[in-house]
Amino acid sequence: MEKINIDIKTEFIKLDQLLKFSAIAESGADAKDMVLSEMVSVNGEPCTMRGKKIRPGDKVTVEFEDETVEIEVGAE
Repeated sequence: MEKINIDIKTEFIKLDQLLKFSAIAESGADAKDMVLSEMVSVNGEPCTMRGKKIRPGDKVTVEFEDETVEIEVGAE
């Protein structure tokens, strides 16, 4: 499992923006497809809301066929 730490300067970041910012998704369309295809979990719960607010302390997990990536969000 690959782990990525992302620090944000704002109160929250939307899930699809986080996927793009962390370079897991190449575009907004890719991020949308990942979320809608149920590849993404937030704090261990499946999430299909691409606009979900992700705050410092949250963990986002993306499961690909051959790899799992975990993003831990912190405050800058």
